Amino acid sequence: MGKPAVININNANIPHEQKSDDSLIMLFQSGEKGVFRHLVDRYQEKVRNLIFSIFNESDIVDDLAQEVFIKAYEGLNNFRFQSSFYTWLYRIAVNRSRDEMRRRKVRRFFTFHSVESTTNLKLENLITTKFDDENIKETIEQSLQKLPEKYRMPIILKDIDGFSYDEIAEALDCEVGTVKSRLSRGRAMLKELLKPMFAN
Repeated sequence: MGKPAVININNANIPHEQKSDDSLIMLFQSGEKGVFRHLVDRYQEKVRNLIFSIFNESDIVDDLAQEVFIKAYEGLNNFRFQSSFYTWLYRIAVNRSRDEMRRRKVRRFFTFHSVESTTNLKLENLITTKFDDENIKETIEQSLQKLPEKYRMPIILKDIDGFSYDEIAEALDCEVGTVKSRLSRGRAMLKELLKPMFAN
């Protein structure tokens, strides 16, 4: 896919914050580096939420998000419009998170609130007289920690961030078939780990 046609991206009547990602990127590549702040404003919360979903540690979110946007700033002149900026940025975030995981060997992922979409289990079915909320949360978090990273990451992107299969494949640099296989396997593994919660 080639570079999109330039359509009124410099129209003074259109505020920068209302312009499309591609229009802002073309302005950036033409020398208007200040427009990058609008891309940051547009996506910083999504990137922060992704990082928090991966590590479940609020104290590292800001630093890692800043590193992601620094890398995006440094690489944006080479952006070739072959994918959406959103997908390209998330790929940077995923790769930076993987680097951090390798460095720290982090094994804590997700938040309690992501569980329903991740497992296709209704939360009300998890809440029984045998578990109060804190016990449920602890049990689920322990189960999530046991999932290998290659199964966790597609679930984050699909079930929390709502990526399409194609976007996940782009972000993780793998085939769509691999994404579907890992999602299916990861969900099955998580359900198996949660089975004791339903035992009488």
